Amino acid sequence: MPHARLDLMPESAPRLRGRISVCGHEFVPLAAGALYWEAESTLLVADLHLEKGTAFAALGMLLPPYDTRSTLQRLGKVIQALDPARVVALGDSFHRSHLADSLAEEDLACLTSLQQGREWYWICGNHDPHLPASVKGTVCATLSIRGITLRHEPSPNGAREIAGHLHPVARISRRGAVLRRRCFATDGHRLVMPAFGAYAGGLNVLNEAFDLLFVKHRLEAWMMGRTDVYPVLGSLLLPD
Repeated sequence: MPHARLDLMPESAPRLRGRISVCGHEFVPLAAGALYWEAESTLLVADLHLEKGTAFAALGMLLPPYDTRSTLQRLGKVIQALDPARVVALGDSFHRSHLADSLAEEDLACLTSLQQGREWYWICGNHDPHLPASVKGTVCATLSIRGITLRHEPSPNGAREIAGHLHPVARISRRGAVLRRRCFATDGHRLVMPAFGAYAGGLNVLNEAFDLLFVKHRLEAWMMGRTDVYPVLGSLLLPD
């Protein structure tokens, strides 16, 4: 494992160095939490959970109401740097379906500007099974590109897929300190994306929810740092 420092915040300009192989295709994991399929000029993001602060406020749990703007701005920096021809959001893009139709005018304008000049796909998630026409783009249950299925929830009996939903995080001990970071989890046949949203939590990749998804001895967790993403063997991971 590299002896580089693992920091919390990504920088605005993504580095395209480490590459994850999934079923013979190469993907670049970004410290911002997105995945870039360079050969297809496609940017993948999962679990944006836009308007989560608004949803919590409606339940009386007050959080700073800036998560949507923050998430869109971070996504915008990645899109500006890479200029992908296609963006695919892997579900739970909105914390609740109905909130997609009530975005603040400035946030909707930001989203619309990010979509201009490129294909945009919204894959439906368990939090947003229906999306209004106001968010534009193409809404679908799954999307297949060159034999790789893009979906929200991982399929226990499938492979050759990239999914979100589980918000994977990895925990390791290093130089006397325990680090816990969002991560990309893969065994080379399937990849589960980290949550991109500002208010999204995380689930340890050693949790039983992941048990049927990966071949254990092939599991790698690509942990997000400030400027890079660091591969860690599954044998080095710690439970919570």
